[in-house]
Amino acid sequence: MAPTNRSPFRRTLALMASAAILAQVGVSGIAYAQTAPETTAPGVIAPAPATPETAAPAPAAPQQTAPIQAAVPNTGPASVADLAEGLLDAVVNISTSQKVKDDEGAGPAPRAPDGSPFQEFFNDFFNKQQGNKGGNHNVSSLGSGFVIDPAGYIVTNNHVIEGADDIEINFANGSKLKAKLIGTDTKTDLSVLKVEPKTPLKSVKFGDSSTMRIGDWVMAIGNPFGFGGSVTVGIISGRGRNINAGPYDNFIQTDAAINKGNSGGPLFNMKGEVIGINTAIISPSGGSIGIGFSVPSELASGVVDQLREYGETRRGWLGVRIQPVTDDIADSLGLDTAKGALVAGVIKGGPVDDGSIKAGDVILKFDGKTVSEMRDLPRVVAESTVGKEVDVVVLRDGKEQTVKVKLGRLEDSDQAAASGDAAPDGSQDDGVITPDPGENNDMDQPDSGDQAKPAPTPDQHKGQVSPDAATPKNVLGLSLSLLSAETRKAFSIAESVDGVVVTEVTPGSASAEKGLKPGDVIVEVAQEFMKSPDAVAAKVQALKQEGRRNAQLMIASANGDLRFVAVPME
Repeated sequence: MAPTNRSPFRRTLALMASAAILAQVGVSGIAYAQTAPETTAPGVIAPAPATPETAAPAPAAPQQTAPIQAAVPNTGPASVADLAEGLLDAVVNISTSQKVKDDEGAGPAPRAPDGSPFQEFFNDFFNKQQGNKGGNHNVSSLGSGFVIDPAGYIVTNNHVIEGADDIEINFANGSKLKAKLIGTDTKTDLSVLKVEPKTPLKSVKFGDSSTMRIGDWVMAIGNPFGFGGSVTVGIISGRGRNINAGPYDNFIQTDAAINKGNSGGPLFNMKGEVIGINTAIISPSGGSIGIGFSVPSELASGVVDQLREYGETRRGWLGVRIQPVTDDIADSLGLDTAKGALVAGVIKGGPVDDGSIKAGDVILKFDGKTVSEMRDLPRVVAESTVGKEVDVVVLRDGKEQTVKVKLGRLEDSDQAAASGDAAPDGSQDDGVITPDPGENNDMDQPDSGDQAKPAPTPDQHKGQVSPDAATPKNVLGLSLSLLSAETRKAFSIAESVDGVVVTEVTPGSASAEKGLKPGDVIVEVAQEFMKSPDAVAAKVQALKQEGRRNAQLMIASANGDLRFVAVPME
């Protein structure tokens, strides 16, 4: 009976073993798909040699496992070792030193425990020699850069070398060379350095960042915390980021680890091309939390070329002051969506002071490039060639028009600053003039302008008492009066300003919410000059009849600063 009992038992074990093998292939076949066919993956129990009674089901296993192993793909991302190996020599570490007085930056310096692997790093950055009070000492810093020309041209961030008395380049092979500054651009935080190598250097080239998509793999190489030649990999997390670092913010966001010391280092695509220059991180702790920002190559390459050729940048200049097109302004202008840049003023003596572009125009396209929002215009203007004639598409009087303008040079706007046309903070750094934030949340207050209508002579209204002045008209929650010598004096309104003066604002009204206040002057309504309160009331009524929900007002402050405000007409 014993043989009779063993046979079913062995057959059952064989069937169970075969099922277990097939199950393991389905569950963990991916893990050993690239191993040799005769090798069993760890954790999978190999079946015992088949007996005559169990030989029949045995051939089924190879027939099932072989096709599955051949079709299973590789696991994880492909290695970047070969790519990194060919690029490491072109990435450099940059050390700088600066002489400062001992009383500058006074305060306790952090220290690492003796014997700590970070002790040398902390000494380099923070330690101050005792007993050296009253004199000068050197402060050192570390950053990254990359070679773009075998002759020795190196790109880095401006903040890496800013204020440095001595710049030294450390190469991957251990050699060191002194560098001189060729040119720097604070607006994009880029600098170009030059060393004199004895033999040609390994270099890298710029790629086209405009072709990169969110989710594409990228690789950063740099000198984080002094650890030279560090390689990190991640993806592009976002594009066109504005972090208020400068007038041309258009950063690439990446989750590739970027830390202190990575500044100025390259961000590569998987072809080994530089598509970004690592510049900033967001981090409460000071270390990487996966939010890093790089200057895109589409912006950086042009700046670098100009710095190499001229030692400075030469940007285009349009000479207009702009503000955002809000939803309310878009509605008041008849635009289907909020887009473009609203011209709040034109700089006297600037490239478009000939009337080709006027206050109230909305710039929709510049040199064939769509201006989706206000901050797009400064960048495309600055990237344009000085003296170039370009086509500009504007919305004027409800219709699109194409005007041709010849660009000036941004640096020439300093002359406008000297004549008093510049912004109070002296900012002409964006190719146009971008206004500072205004009083309300959805509107920007432009800087001083020259677009007010011709002023009346000082005696024009003197001695006259109009019905409108005697009985102010209330429109949109505003009490309006003619400008007269009395109202000018009462609100300190400059003689260069003309229009209809606001004498009172109803609390809680739409106009009050938009930041209008007594002493403001309504120059235009819907791009039409206003001569009297009656004219304002009539124009607002006409807009209501046209089905408009908002009235666009050009408002002049007492000193002539202009801005556009869209006031709801409920």
